[in-house]
Amino acid sequence: MTGLDLIFAVVGLITAAAAIKTVTSTNLVHAALFLAVTLAGIAGVFLVLSADFLALVQLVVYVGAVAVLFLFGLMLTRAPIGREALDSDHRGLALGVSGALFVLLSGLIIAAFGDVRVDTVGGPRTADIGLALFRDWVLPFEVLSMLLLAALVGAIVLSRREDGESGEVEDVTRILLADDPDLDGVDDADASADGAAGEVRA
Repeated sequence: MTGLDLIFAVVGLITAAAAIKTVTSTNLVHAALFLAVTLAGIAGVFLVLSADFLALVQLVVYVGAVAVLFLFGLMLTRAPIGREALDSDHRGLALGVSGALFVLLSGLIIAAFGDVRVDTVGGPRTADIGLALFRDWVLPFEVLSMLLLAALVGAIVLSRREDGESGEVEDVTRILLADDPDLDGVDDADASADGAAGEVRA
């Protein structure tokens, strides 16, 4: 085992542990933070595999944008973030399904590519990828950025839904509804008062 293999194993274990904590955490903010650690671990895996460009894109797009957008959405919408938000009775079923899918997909991948040796191949330069992204694919790139911006603006609007359009908190006048008057009790009280007055006059 070489040093790169050891680093790959350590980064993979850290990523797997963070992914497990992401789906088992009972706090939404903690789950989002563990998701950021998971995505950063995937970037570390790319870096060990000498895919520097993919590692940087993973950090910039997913860790620096998507995970931060999740955190902003949770904090600005005042979503419930405690145990009651993620407490579910179907954790056993979810664990069984995810474990079965992991075993199935792992078996299929090993059966299909277990004996395949990948040779080092050349690819496009990072400069060519940048030119293609900002020249040929600039419209989908801008549309995606507008979608993320719309999600952030929507979270801000939802967080201000109780304050009105002006942003100022208005006083709320509470109207308390009393119970129906006890007319029978009033009649009994009046009768008792009349009887007492008659006794006094006598």
